[in-house]
Amino acid sequence: MPSWRKGKHIGYCLNDKKKKKLNFQGFEDLCRKRGYEVTEIDLAKPLCEQGPFDVIIHKLSDLILESSYDSQSHQLIRDFQTYVETYSSIILLDPFPAVRLLLDRFESYRLLQDFQKQDSCIFSPPYVELNSGTGREAAARIREQGLTFPLICKTRVAHGPSSHEMALIFNEEGLGAVSAPCLLQSFVNHDAVLFKVFVVGSSHFVVRRPSLKNFPRGESARRSIFFNSHSVSKPESCSRLTELDEATLESPPPSDNVVCRAVRGLRSALGLSLFGVDLIVEKQTGRCAVIDVNAFPGYEGVPEFFSALLNHIETLLESYEQAARARVLVAEYSLHQRAPQVDSAPESTHGTDPRAPWMANSLETPKSAPAESGFFTFAVLPAVLSRH
Repeated sequence: MPSWRKGKHIGYCLNDKKKKKLNFQGFEDLCRKRGYEVTEIDLAKPLCEQGPFDVIIHKLSDLILESSYDSQSHQLIRDFQTYVETYSSIILLDPFPAVRLLLDRFESYRLLQDFQKQDSCIFSPPYVELNSGTGREAAARIREQGLTFPLICKTRVAHGPSSHEMALIFNEEGLGAVSAPCLLQSFVNHDAVLFKVFVVGSSHFVVRRPSLKNFPRGESARRSIFFNSHSVSKPESCSRLTELDEATLESPPPSDNVVCRAVRGLRSALGLSLFGVDLIVEKQTGRCAVIDVNAFPGYEGVPEFFSALLNHIETLLESYEQAARARVLVAEYSLHQRAPQVDSAPESTHGTDPRAPWMANSLETPKSAPAESGFFTFAVLPAVLSRH
């Protein structure tokens, strides 16, 4: 067993729904087979009594959202964050600030807009934020921003049951039924195919899902369509909204190069290890659009999820161990350099040396250069690491 794996403790904090959905017991069994200790964290108890932990996996999105208005949730999140900050060697999947950003579509869509400026491999359809009032009041801004009907309306909060409630708006009159806070975005025809990209560290998996059918571009008299995205894009979904009106060839997936560039760039921009990206391929142009990003998704259709997750954790643990050893070696070398040099050379006998003084001096070892044997002894010193 590698030294960086020995005695390591993995904690996880997931609600019952998430555990059941992922069948997380399978992950626990895999971890224990590889020699890890695994503990389900109970937030009702002090974390210091349940650790120490080397890695913590969590899906605390509900609690993070509630912490903005519920004092008990706020205290639980605060205690959790304090513990992680106190023991800074803990690998947290994933950091709270990064997760919190993806719970707010205003914030995450701004990030997507910035990302497309840096890498044109993908684009984010134009949108407007509606902070107050109704969509009708935003009609002028919609025109100014160059948005085109139909528009898709999404809630600002990107987590929880209500976050999946959406609407397709086909005209200005339909905007009157939309209430803030929400986001209005130009709908992009994509032949009713969604590509869900599930990211686990440096690995990613692409799964094809059903999606909304094509609609004529431009304003029309059609009535708004209200729907739940889960009823449209789940693997088992069967909805009239996904049935194409015209015969069409099966949409090809985005190229591997585009997906890899998008994943690599978003992983860096977000600072997350576990996230999902919703991609569509625009029918008219073949361009790839990002229409949503979410933290710690369900990984449905990814049978390799547990092994990919544990491999990622092991990569992080090994990297941390190597970095820690390097820090110890640097510290020991620094102490070695500052230590007083002991001159063991015999007293000078220049006065009686038959050779010329300049010859005797030239054969002495320079005092400023440490002997090689001393450095070698330092280099093989064992590094004893202490975590917490």
